[in-house]
Amino acid sequence: MLHLTYDFTVSPMTTKSDVLGKAYVHYKSWRETYSGLIAPEYLRTHTLAKCERIAESDGGSVLVVKVQMRVVGFVCFGAYRDDALPDTGEIYAIYLLKEFHDFGIGKAMMEAALRELREYNSVAVRVLEGNERAIEFFERRGFEADGTRAVMNLGAPMLARRMIRRTAPV
Repeated sequence: MLHLTYDFTVSPMTTKSDVLGKAYVHYKSWRETYSGLIAPEYLRTHTLAKCERIAESDGGSVLVVKVQMRVVGFVCFGAYRDDALPDTGEIYAIYLLKEFHDFGIGKAMMEAALRELREYNSVAVRVLEGNERAIEFFERRGFEADGTRAVMNLGAPMLARRMIRRTAPV
């Protein structure tokens, strides 16, 4: 049995190439992750140009993952976005191209973001209901659903659960 591994780096998004790579991963991974989960007409509005605008205006901290100088994933994080949870960091987004799943790259991205968020007593993330792969990913990293749900309009109202990692980040 052939077992592939990848040499990869996790580093801050700093160059125009990083920004464009993050935008492409955002665009492509939405199609890979959310097809069949969110309304197709909404998914069509999530264009590469829209993702480029988002990447260019990212105000939080962004780490990108590169394999052979190609951005294949990213994680965005910072302070929790409302006052509901004081002293809490948040993972705003974490995406990895499907072809790079199951090689430890997502775990490395998460560990790097948690190190950056170590000043907080807890870290939160919001995950769409039905995105079982993501829910399991966060559970394996110590996140637990806290019962809080929010409605997100993604072409139709959808529920997102909040998950919290209450232990001190790595």
